[in-house]
Amino acid sequence: MSTVNGGPSRPDGPLTSPASAGTDTVSPPHVLLPDVPVLADGVELMGETKGSGYREPPSLVRRADGQAIQLTRLLYLVLEAVDGQRTTEQIAAHASTRFGRLVSEDNVRTLVTSQLLPLGLLRLGDGSQPEMRKADPLLGMRFRYTVTDPERTRKLTAPFTLLFNPIIVAAVCAAFIAASWWVLGVKGLASATHDAFANPALVLLVLAVTVLSAGFHEFGHAAAARRGGATPGAMGAGLYLIWPAFFTDVTDSYRLGRGGRIRTDLGGLYFNAIVAVAMMGLWWATDFDALLLVVVTQILQMVRQLLPLVRFDGYHILADATGVPDLFQRIKPTLLGLLPWRRTSPEAQALKPWARAVVTVWVLVTVPLLVVSMAVMVLSLPRLLGTAWASVLDQQAQLAGSLADGDLGGAALRALAIAAVALPILGILYILLRLARQLALGLWHKTRGKALQRAAAMATIAAVTAGLAWAWWPAADTYRPVQPYERGTLADVTTAVFPAAPHSPLQEGQTGKTVALWPAGAATPTRENPQLSTVLVPHTGPASAGTLADSAPGASPAPSWVFPFNQPAAPEEDGNQALAVNTSDGSVTYDVAFALVWAEDGKPVDTTNEAYAFASCTDCTAVAVGFQVVLIVGQADVIVPENLSAAANYNCLRCLTYALASQLVLTLDGPLSEDSTARLNTLWAEIAEYGRELHNVPFSEIQGRLNAFKEQIMEIVRSDPGATNGTPPASAPSAGTTAPSPRTTEPASVTSKATTAAPTPAAPATGGAASDGSPTQAGPTQEGPTQEPSIAPTEPAVVTPMPDPTPTAAEAPSS
Repeated sequence: MSTVNGGPSRPDGPLTSPASAGTDTVSPPHVLLPDVPVLADGVELMGETKGSGYREPPSLVRRADGQAIQLTRLLYLVLEAVDGQRTTEQIAAHASTRFGRLVSEDNVRTLVTSQLLPLGLLRLGDGSQPEMRKADPLLGMRFRYTVTDPERTRKLTAPFTLLFNPIIVAAVCAAFIAASWWVLGVKGLASATHDAFANPALVLLVLAVTVLSAGFHEFGHAAAARRGGATPGAMGAGLYLIWPAFFTDVTDSYRLGRGGRIRTDLGGLYFNAIVAVAMMGLWWATDFDALLLVVVTQILQMVRQLLPLVRFDGYHILADATGVPDLFQRIKPTLLGLLPWRRTSPEAQALKPWARAVVTVWVLVTVPLLVVSMAVMVLSLPRLLGTAWASVLDQQAQLAGSLADGDLGGAALRALAIAAVALPILGILYILLRLARQLALGLWHKTRGKALQRAAAMATIAAVTAGLAWAWWPAADTYRPVQPYERGTLADVTTAVFPAAPHSPLQEGQTGKTVALWPAGAATPTRENPQLSTVLVPHTGPASAGTLADSAPGASPAPSWVFPFNQPAAPEEDGNQALAVNTSDGSVTYDVAFALVWAEDGKPVDTTNEAYAFASCTDCTAVAVGFQVVLIVGQADVIVPENLSAAANYNCLRCLTYALASQLVLTLDGPLSEDSTARLNTLWAEIAEYGRELHNVPFSEIQGRLNAFKEQIMEIVRSDPGATNGTPPASAPSAGTTAPSPRTTEPASVTSKATTAAPTPAAPATGGAASDGSPTQAGPTQEGPTQEPSIAPTEPAVVTPMPDPTPTAAEAPSS
């Protein structure tokens, strides 16, 4: 459980400009303008923005409610001349002198009535104060609660300005980098996590320190503003997006230059680093590992704060670096400016070229991400509600258990967990409802007096409402809690709304449904105790007949296919396949396929080695053994051999299936000598004879004997100077090189059995243990002057070990 704190350092929404404010900021005046205009109470002129990204830098004015407003130079000059004594005619003369162009009295009256009065900057004609309403952006902070007033904020943060001494800053940053590297790269978090979660009180302690550090983060913004000469305002808390957040009003930092504003933005992150360093010092003194979790929470807060997509510190850093403090208000002009016929419009050309380029990149990244995030939020809401409800019920049960046991720490932790689950859901619902309300009211106002457009807008709203009702309508899986095995990709979210056809074939990379059958009474797999199993997907085309490469004496072609999946496809060129199918009660079927493959001339090495054992009978056994040796002579750019096996039974009673696929892949620097070739041929004849008599060999000996054959083949290659770059095996490797040992692929083996009862054939053979079923392994191809050949990497396409690959020992005669 974690609580996200921190938030925008300027809580009062974006800067408001006359173009964006319109008449929505203040109620329209109903009285005439007096001849002598008067500023509204609390209006403060902040001056021209320094380091602005606009071609014509705007000037800033702050109202009594803290809202900062951007004004054009002419509007600012008119407002500057309003001192409660000048008439409109005198104001026009003053503005004309400062502006360098003639400004008439009628011009001043127009600007006052259409711009300054609606913005709440002047008193009304009867001398009363304007009724102001702040900008209310969708991504603004909600439910703000002020903790300290501006005067108290200045007193509290004054001592912390000393921490911005350059020497102290350099020391803290160096210590923070070293501490982060040590915690994440050397010490690790295993012991800290174990200590904390073994005692719920420690989790509460870490959580409390993290929350306090988020408040300390805001001290950093305020202290940095004071360091630059600005005056910080109120501090408090509220709800930003879906999480609680602290805020500090540092609007006065707009008086500062670009460097002072960026220092104010980075001040919070700097204070997070101070907390992390302090926790490391406390850990050093106490050796209390749970404190290291606080270091990690500080790093995570800093990373989150640097995101420039919403109004966190990263947003303000980007805005102040470019000199464009109203980035969200630049989205519409930027998108319209991308249209060929709107590129030269005044709004599109308002920014300097470099600032326009940066803002355009920000818009092209932010807008799609916000749209996708909103769409995912809408589509996944039912699953989130189902998951949240299940989590709340689980936490409630644990809360009741903690209270019953008298564990107050655990009870408090569970209560916080319930709040942490419920709060984001409430935040999401609030955002969606507010977005829907804004869109509906916006369309209603924009289509006023336009019957056709209003009808189209209402029809669109009705269609969207019907679509959401359809997507959110309760169904079988609509509100099913998210499961641990789900990936949560965009495709999965889409499938939750538009499910795949129930009978559509499964294809790679697509979502569909399968049915898993598990023995009655057996423990089903869980995330903590997973179990591997074979999943065979039917092909849409006709089944291909398998080939028996080297069958045991008396073996007959595979009987009629009775299994609920298609027969494995026949092996391709250089492929090796053993296929044992038994449908006869009381019988034993063996199939053996041994192959030696030479790969030369740099051709791709994609040979396959397969072993399949299938049974559908009573008191029967099916055994398949595939053994393949691949010798690669010279250089090969593509080496992707496959080694796979599968064993399965269908409607079997007291049956046993055993599949073993063993593959050896070696790279040779050159061809074998005549002597080595003769030795290899002799050995291979012995291996072939062993394969023909394999039905007389106990299961427990097959894998060990095949491994022994591998060692003999490697010894032949290892002792041949021509195959090992001309270096005799007795000589030491050249300076600076290491003589690697050849590594062979582990065989992929599968054993599947219905019962532990022994089958009933004619001659005894020991029913044996299969291998551990681990995937095939291989080392990377070695290059350079080495003594011994290396093994090319091989990856099995399918390895299907069962939960317990070792069958119960039983007496099983051969066929």
